[in-house]
Amino acid sequence: MQKVIIIGGGIIGLSSAYYLNKAGYSVTILDKGTLDDNCSFGNAGMIVPSHFVPLAAPGMIEQGIRWMFDSKSPFYVRPSLSADLISWGLKFMKSATKDNVEKAAIPLRDLSLLSKALYQDIAKEPGFNFGLENNGILMLYKTQRTGEEEIHMAERAVQLGLDVKVLSAAEAQQLQPTLQLDVAGAVHYRCDSHLAPHVLMKQLTAYLENAGVIIKRNSEVTKIEHQQNKIGKLHTTTGVYEADEVLVAGGAWSPAVAKLAGLKLPLMPGKGYSFMFDEPARRMHIAALLMEARVSVTPMGDQIRFGGTMELGPLNDKINMNRVQGIVEAIPKYLPDLKPQVPPQSKIWYGFRPCSPDGLPYIGRVQQYQNLLIAGGHGMMGLSLGPATGKLISELITGQALSMDIGAFAADRYK
Repeated sequence: MQKVIIIGGGIIGLSSAYYLNKAGYSVTILDKGTLDDNCSFGNAGMIVPSHFVPLAAPGMIEQGIRWMFDSKSPFYVRPSLSADLISWGLKFMKSATKDNVEKAAIPLRDLSLLSKALYQDIAKEPGFNFGLENNGILMLYKTQRTGEEEIHMAERAVQLGLDVKVLSAAEAQQLQPTLQLDVAGAVHYRCDSHLAPHVLMKQLTAYLENAGVIIKRNSEVTKIEHQQNKIGKLHTTTGVYEADEVLVAGGAWSPAVAKLAGLKLPLMPGKGYSFMFDEPARRMHIAALLMEARVSVTPMGDQIRFGGTMELGPLNDKINMNRVQGIVEAIPKYLPDLKPQVPPQSKIWYGFRPCSPDGLPYIGRVQQYQNLLIAGGHGMMGLSLGPATGKLISELITGQALSMDIGAFAADRYK
């Protein structure tokens, strides 16, 4: 039986294990943590074919510079003399072009639609009930300028074949009749979905362990042996491991793992925050994005998860309360019925989104080694793109025909 080692137990690693296990492979997952502390647990839980524009887009640099001078803004670059941050920033600036956006649209759309279809299949499996809702996502806006931008984006989405409808404020209110909206209008991406990520992750982990996948927690890779063009032994804090194929899917920690194999993987952690708000009345049933504030609002049973911000910089464990305050203050401006208080630090979740310079994930083999693959750099869309990425990785390893063209996601495009 062919053996595969997956480094990283987030949604990308677990999804890859899911499909490889179904294909009859022996799979071991090595994770530096406990699996319940990664970025996949606390994100917004949105499945977003609507997100076909990468982070590296025209205007993002100018907007980002303006936001940097507001401590509560959605975007922030932590000042640092880090060579990695400087190198990443230069690549980002080079990628933030209209041409990059046009080239990225179809691959991102196809990856998202594949993932959404796979989520529908997983939801039908015994043991899975993670609150999958296929009623779309509302892009709520308050200003005419943002409305014009969102309507233009909706027109492009329709050209790409996505199910989208532009709504007046009254029409948006009709979709959420029990929750007051204070908006100028909305765009309803009916192609989108949402789920409860913390529930999904627990159920997927339990499924894999019951299916025979070995999960080694608190197992950090400290050394990688390689001879010529093949990865050999992996030294970790829990022992030494060998496999026929190795997948690096460690999220924001993937560059450090790749470095052990002599590879450079341009990724920068984008810290995001989220917290839960009790809502037993369940007045909200369609997830939403508050566009000017860049805040996500996702109903999850008797609670709502609020999340947002993108804080780029070296990894750190500090919680910036100003950024959380910015999320809290934005919510009642769009949803007057919801007035959350700033939660104590112990109730605030934060995670590191692995962001590539061009806004596209890395999916595939690297040329330097015949048995090493990389899956990462999904930014804010890791959970959304998890099943599709895992399926594609399994197809690469098993030699099956790929479900879609992955040329745009080349794993060593920055070698």
